[in-house]
Amino acid sequence: MIPVQPLTGNARQSSSPVIESRALRAVCGSFPTGVTVITSGGERTGAATTVNSFTSVSLEPPLVLFCLHRGSRLRGALEDSGSFVVNFLTHRQEQVAWRFAGRESARLSEVPHHRTPNGLPVLSEALAFLECRVADEYDGGDHTIVLGEVVGLGTSAEEIDPLVFYRGGMRVLGATGPEPVDI
Repeated sequence: MIPVQPLTGNARQSSSPVIESRALRAVCGSFPTGVTVITSGGERTGAATTVNSFTSVSLEPPLVLFCLHRGSRLRGALEDSGSFVVNFLTHRQEQVAWRFAGRESARLSEVPHHRTPNGLPVLSEALAFLECRVADEYDGGDHTIVLGEVVGLGTSAEEIDPLVFYRGGMRVLGATGPEPVDI
């Protein structure tokens, strides 16, 4: 267990403490996230990487973002194509997530996929996908924040549980839980 300072009545302090990356990772790991694989590139230049730093930004215009490590193998394919696909993984795709998570990862050609009409790779067994063109990029420390405009999308006809990342591990979101609430 990594020691973490508990919050007090006033969370804001006058001087900024040095935050250790291990402690930050441990605390952020307490927030469950969906697991996605970002794909990009053409037939011969296709690449993929697993990310859990994905979020929807705006419905009008339709914008999403993800964070990409500056040294990611996806960087070249993304720069060449100027577009990407966010593949939402199912609980059956845990091995796919791990295969694209490491520095030495699988090749896109080793995973079942098909192409969008614009030629981008989509993982064939994904729960859903968003096809995006890069709208902008922002500095995010050792990552680049990639903002994308959604230009295409799709979902699986089958209702399948998603893959979730929580406290350093892949998990399945249980199908038995509270009923969804319309907001």
